[in-house]
Amino acid sequence: MHPQTLKFKVGLYLTIALTLAMLAFTALVVWHQRQELLANVADRVTQISELITKSTRYAMLQNQPDYVGRIIRDVGNQGGIANVRVLSKDGRVIHSTNASEIGQTLDRKAEACSHCHQSEQPLEYVPRSERTWTFTTPEGRRMLGSMEVIRNEPSCYTAACHQHSKSTSVLGVLDIVYSLEEIDRTMLISAITITAFSLGFIIVASLCVSFFVHRLVYVPLRDLETGASRLASGNLEQPIPVRSDDEFGQLSASFNTMTAALKNSRQELREWGNTLEQKVEKRTKELRAAQAEAVRGEKLASVGLLAAGIAHELNNPLTGILTFSHLIRQKMPDGSPDAEDLDLVIRETKRCAAIIRRLLDFAREKTPEKKFADLNQIIEDTARIVERPAHLRDIEITMDLDPNLPPVWIDADLIKQVVMNMLVNAQHAIEEKGSITVRTRRCPEPRSPEPGAEPVPMVEFSIVDTGCGIPAKHLQRIFDPFFSSKEVGKGTGLGLSVSHGIVRSHGGAIEVESRVGEGSTFRVSLPIKSLSEETASSGSSQ
Repeated sequence: MHPQTLKFKVGLYLTIALTLAMLAFTALVVWHQRQELLANVADRVTQISELITKSTRYAMLQNQPDYVGRIIRDVGNQGGIANVRVLSKDGRVIHSTNASEIGQTLDRKAEACSHCHQSEQPLEYVPRSERTWTFTTPEGRRMLGSMEVIRNEPSCYTAACHQHSKSTSVLGVLDIVYSLEEIDRTMLISAITITAFSLGFIIVASLCVSFFVHRLVYVPLRDLETGASRLASGNLEQPIPVRSDDEFGQLSASFNTMTAALKNSRQELREWGNTLEQKVEKRTKELRAAQAEAVRGEKLASVGLLAAGIAHELNNPLTGILTFSHLIRQKMPDGSPDAEDLDLVIRETKRCAAIIRRLLDFAREKTPEKKFADLNQIIEDTARIVERPAHLRDIEITMDLDPNLPPVWIDADLIKQVVMNMLVNAQHAIEEKGSITVRTRRCPEPRSPEPGAEPVPMVEFSIVDTGCGIPAKHLQRIFDPFFSSKEVGKGTGLGLSVSHGIVRSHGGAIEVESRVGEGSTFRVSLPIKSLSEETASSGSSQ
């Protein structure tokens, strides 16, 4: 393990902290245990002192020193007691388990006398807490000393021996010396045991903490370091593992999110670089389409002005021709050749008037009077008009209308005209038996009616036929006025152009798909709401 690693530092500092804590704990426990043992020994010695005093009291009153000495020797033979002796008031040893010191007079500075003779006048009363003390002998042995004062009671100075007068308050002292070797040995064993257990605990705790630090801190940090190194080298493919839900896990997840964002950004830059030319080409096509639409609009405007002028100039003479033709026809008998010729003139004149009326409709571009309407109902009503002539030509009209289609903001009459034009064109495109399918649906995504416009929610209706189809070279011109691929006399070329203008005035769009010999599909997209409502809803959402 490298000394500079986090795992080593945490383990080292933790070991030092635990060692200091356990040393302080061990010292405190040993000290407390020693104090408890000393207190117990002191109580025991005090009890022995009181026992000797009470046991020898009768023998002293009967003046039987031999009996007193035997009791003291018996007590002194107990384990742990080093010496028991009785001192007179002046410090002379009267009884002792050590026979060599009987009769000797102790100095006031001796261990047994210094507690009472701290001044010239000896103490007559010593508190119980001060009757025991510890000291060390010249040989280095630790001892506990205890004294019990023998007082001159009435039974003493009235006894037959009359050795003490009534004025003497203290007769002597019972001195007991207890060896602390056993206690010191027990404390040493306890200290060694506690220290050994403490060291074991420190080792186990350090290993456990090192393991958890390695698992919860070092491994996630190493993962982050490895991931950062891979990120610096440009490798964004391999995420780092998320091992937990804690702060390191959240950091790892954030790192992976950042890596994924960088990867996506780099991929987008690559795609942008790879598709820049395609995007430029696409924008160029859209610009050209917009320019073509603008040119077409200008052309339509010019054609509309021309058509309006021609229609106005032709409408008056045609009205006169039709009026006088009707008057002359009324004077001719039915069935005559002249009447039949005149009927032909009237029919062709009416056809010319219808063409002029369409020219006027195309030139005027009627402003839609919009309101919410049911697009499905409009389509059904229009289909009923063309349904009978379609059946006569063995053409089946199928409806696939979405029942959940919302109301649409449209001019119902104009949209009905669009549907009619497309259904009629579909019928004309089918030469023999075939089918026409009309579908409605709500567009799943908002659409732009023209390049650059804001996408809006739309509905779509499509008319699919199985007719002859439209050649590819004609697809770009089918919405031009007066363009028609039909035979002469079967169409004016204004139906799709007028329909295109109506759809554009509603903010919608027309799309065409066609294959020669398979059929055509016209799709018309119309906004669901008015542009003002869409703008208001967009502003409120922002």
